[in-house]
Amino acid sequence: MKKGASRFFFRMLIAGFGAACVSVLAACAIGPAPLSLKEAARALAEFLGVAHMEIDRTALIVVGEMRLPRALLAFFCGAGLSMAGVVFQGLLQNPLADPFTLGVSGGAAFGASLALTLGLPSYLTIGGVSVGVLSLCALAGALLSLVVVLFLGRTGGGWRRETLVLAGIVVSSFLSALISLVKSLNEESVAGIVFWIMGSFQGRGWEEFWLFFPWWVVGAAVMFAASRELDILLLGDIQAGRLGVRVTRVRLALLAAASLMTGACVAVTGIIGFVGLIVPHFVRLMQGTAHRRLLPISAVCGGLLLLWADILARMILPGGAELPVGVITAMLGGPFFCLALGRRSRIAP
Repeated sequence: MKKGASRFFFRMLIAGFGAACVSVLAACAIGPAPLSLKEAARALAEFLGVAHMEIDRTALIVVGEMRLPRALLAFFCGAGLSMAGVVFQGLLQNPLADPFTLGVSGGAAFGASLALTLGLPSYLTIGGVSVGVLSLCALAGALLSLVVVLFLGRTGGGWRRETLVLAGIVVSSFLSALISLVKSLNEESVAGIVFWIMGSFQGRGWEEFWLFFPWWVVGAAVMFAASRELDILLLGDIQAGRLGVRVTRVRLALLAAASLMTGACVAVTGIIGFVGLIVPHFVRLMQGTAHRRLLPISAVCGGLLLLWADILARMILPGGAELPVGVITAMLGGPFFCLALGRRSRIAP
C-alpha cells in the first residue's frame, strides 16, 4: 500500500509539473494579441536566454514583460492559497476552513482601500527600483490584522482553535465596517476599491511577483518543515505534546506562515476566494491526510486552477475586456461550498 501510494504521489507530481509548464505556455499565448504556441515558445525561450533566435520584438515584450509574470503570479498565488487552506483546515480541524479565516484578507483590503482613498501613487521609484505602493499598503494591513488576531486569540499561554476563529470573525467584521466607512467618506474611490476587492491579475507584472514570491518561499518552507508535526496535531494537543511536539510554537509558526502567504497573495491580487477551500478538500479525498504529500499536490492543483481561471477571465468578454478572476473562482466555489456543507449536514449525527 505504501509503495502504491508513493507511486501515485510521484505520478501526480510529475503530471502536475508537466501540466503547469504547458499551462504557463498557453497563458503566454492567449490574450488580446493572440500568439500561436510556437510563437509563444520561441519568445519565451529568447526571453529566458535558453535559445537565441530572430523573433518579433513586440511578441518578446508581450510574452516576457506582460504575460509570463502574470502567469507565474497566478500559478504561485493559487499554490499559496491552496497550501494555506491545507494548513488552516489541519490546524482548525475543519475541512470548510479557508485561508481567510483569521481576517487577513480584511486587513489587506483595508490597507488597499486606505491607499486608494488617500490618493497614494500606484508606484514609487526608490534607487531605480519600482515599488508598488498599493501592494505594500495591503501587505502591511494583512500583517497588522494577523498580529491583532493572534493577540486577541491568545488564552492561557497558547492559541485555541475556537478563540482564534472568534478573534478572526471579530477583526474581519470591524475591518469590513472600516472599509464601508472609507467608501462612504470618499465616493470617488469606491470603484477602485470594489474592483481591487474582487481580485484580478490585470496589469500585474514583475514588480508584484517579486514582492509576493519571497513571502511564498518562506511560508512554503515553514509549512513543509512542520508537515509531520501538523499530522500529529490532528491527534489533539494533549497527545501531540506527549509525542514531543511543542504545540504552541508549532501552531504559531504554521499560523504565521499560512497567514503571511495569504496576506502577500491578497496584497498583489486582491481577494480571491474559494481556491483554498476547494483544492485541499478534493486533494485530501484523492491523496489522504498525510500533509507531506497533501501540501505539494494541493500547491500544484491550486496553481493550475487559478492560472486557468485567469486565462478564462481573459477569454470570456469580447474586445479585450477582462472579468475579475475572483468572480470566476466564486462561481466555481459557491456551488461547491453548498454541496460540501450539505454533505456534512447529512452525515452529522
